[in-house]
Amino acid sequence: MLAMRNEQKSYSFKKVIPKYQIGDRVVTNNCRLGTVVRLDRDELGEYIVVHLDVCSGDYAYDACDLEKVN
Repeated sequence: MLAMRNEQKSYSFKKVIPKYQIGDRVVTNNCRLGTVVRLDRDELGEYIVVHLDVCSGDYAYDACDLEKVN
């Protein structure tokens, strides 16, 4: 009988996410322009609050759903 080794492979799928600062201009995943107004954290993780140019109110986004505008 052949002895089988149980090997666990570790894969890292870390996506490079840019760091945001208050005042950064961003484009959301649904192509809306806005400004970062707050960086916050809750029990689910970190999120970024953005004030959109075309809508009233502030909206929370994950960092991977935003892109910095130069």
